[in-house]
Amino acid sequence: MHPGETDRTLLSPERRRADRARLPDEVVDVLVIGGGVTGAGAALDAASRGLSVALLEARDFAAGTSSRSSKLIHGGLRYLEQFAFPLVHEALQERARLVRTIAPHLVRPLPFLLPLTAPAWQRAYYGAGVALYDVLGAAFTSERSIPRHRHLSRRATLEAFPGLRADVVRGAIRYWDAQVDDARHTLAVVRTAAGYGARVLSSARVTGLLRDGEGAQAPVVGVRVADLTDGTSFTVRARSVVAATGVWSDDIGAMLGDSAPSLKVRASKGVHLVVPRSAIDGSEITPNGLILRTPTSVLFVIPWGEHWILGTTDTPWRLDRDHPAASSADIAYLLDQVNRVLTRPVTADQILGVYAGLRPLLAGESDETSRLSREHAVVTPVPGLVLVAGGKYTTYRVMAEDAVDAAVAGLPGVPASRTAHLPLVGAHRWTEVRDAAGTLAAGAGVPVETVERLLHRHGDRTPDVLALVAADPALGRPVTGAPEYLAAEVVHAVTAEGALHLDDVLTRRTRISIETAHRGVESAPDVARLMASVHGWQEDFLAREIAHYEARVEAERESQRMPDDRTADAARLGAPDVRTALADAPRSATTG
Repeated sequence: MHPGETDRTLLSPERRRADRARLPDEVVDVLVIGGGVTGAGAALDAASRGLSVALLEARDFAAGTSSRSSKLIHGGLRYLEQFAFPLVHEALQERARLVRTIAPHLVRPLPFLLPLTAPAWQRAYYGAGVALYDVLGAAFTSERSIPRHRHLSRRATLEAFPGLRADVVRGAIRYWDAQVDDARHTLAVVRTAAGYGARVLSSARVTGLLRDGEGAQAPVVGVRVADLTDGTSFTVRARSVVAATGVWSDDIGAMLGDSAPSLKVRASKGVHLVVPRSAIDGSEITPNGLILRTPTSVLFVIPWGEHWILGTTDTPWRLDRDHPAASSADIAYLLDQVNRVLTRPVTADQILGVYAGLRPLLAGESDETSRLSREHAVVTPVPGLVLVAGGKYTTYRVMAEDAVDAAVAGLPGVPASRTAHLPLVGAHRWTEVRDAAGTLAAGAGVPVETVERLLHRHGDRTPDVLALVAADPALGRPVTGAPEYLAAEVVHAVTAEGALHLDDVLTRRTRISIETAHRGVESAPDVARLMASVHGWQEDFLAREIAHYEARVEAERESQRMPDDRTADAARLGAPDVRTALADAPRSATTG
């Protein structure tokens, strides 16, 4: 049976306990530090080659940058102006693979309008760029999965996006990219790696490197780990260690010591706003996104279910990397930029959610993050350790392949990467289920629109969620305060998707934290009790989970009222990370 179709992909509490118990006694071929999309991709790449693999993540899978992106799979249209043709071509090739084979249930084509606001030269200039974009991404077979661009008149533009100002817009070019739920995609990569035998642990913080001998070039032979579920520590030995830690790359360099070469990564903060669909007048038939030029970056207006995502900023960030904070200045900037082209301004009181992520950029000579490299680098500073950093979400698979190639260079008989044509969990039978919402809904006794949403979150594993409803019809109800999500999805998040804490479900397994005005606070007690029914949480632990989540939301709201990065960061740090705070909780009351 195919690994993507077996219950070896289930990240259950029992699976975590088993992996945790076995790892200290094993020597794995490849140990990956970092459960973002690149680390998850490296674990899958190595495991699918037949290697023994461990994946360690300090918090939750995709808890950092990989859940806080613009949620786009794209080539980077603006990089054409920098003549970065190979980078764009590579990204567009990956886009085609994701849409067609790797994750068609999670990655979907999406049309964008590039509004024209200047005389005819702008249409010619932008048109040439978009035409080149089409050529570079020309689907790589005769069957195109992404349509070609089209030029629109002013009238056609306003029909396609009624909310645009007629006195500002002279027309537009419609082109296509793709959209992804980044956190759920990263989780699918992790689960697929687990299906190939990788041992995966979240809440497992690497605290040091094991070296074989003394000296700057002493090989790395493993890591020391703190298990944040119960406060214990252990070691894992490995023939090769891959650090895919993004903006935390410098921390791995610090573990090596000053004498070893390392990657230098700088963090650039990207802030996004989530507003209801009613806030902006877009087409009701075919929702189009917008891409707008700003003085410092580009601004996207992206359809997201019953919402819009507005983003992003691109500013240096040198403060807390675990919880980057959006300030009132960030929010005001985004609103000012988008409102320049809208007939009906978006106001601050319409904002439902705000999230901030950090891009890991390879440090160059310039301090301006918009000029730092979006390309990735792979280095081996000492034997046994590979560092990978930079890049962009779209090219995670290429980064992972390059990192694993470097890691196994000394291991004989290792086959080449298989991931270019490897479907993720949820994608294997997608063509069979994508149009079966009516049949699945009738069998489960839930609304068709509910199943349609489930299909684009779980793909061909949607029956796994519906089976929970069949076993307990009470799980067919909506989550309190979040009618687009089923109670069964919360239970599934624990039994199959590795959710250990309330924040894991409200922020990443679902997007309740950014899609509701209450930011998940009204849903927290319901979700916590559903999780407790599986984890066996005691009342005191359950109450602490809710209290930590409420404190996190209040700290984020307070940070978003602050005028600048420093004051916003101080406000956000008012709420401690739940994993750090609960590491010394009684073992019987936790998920460990």
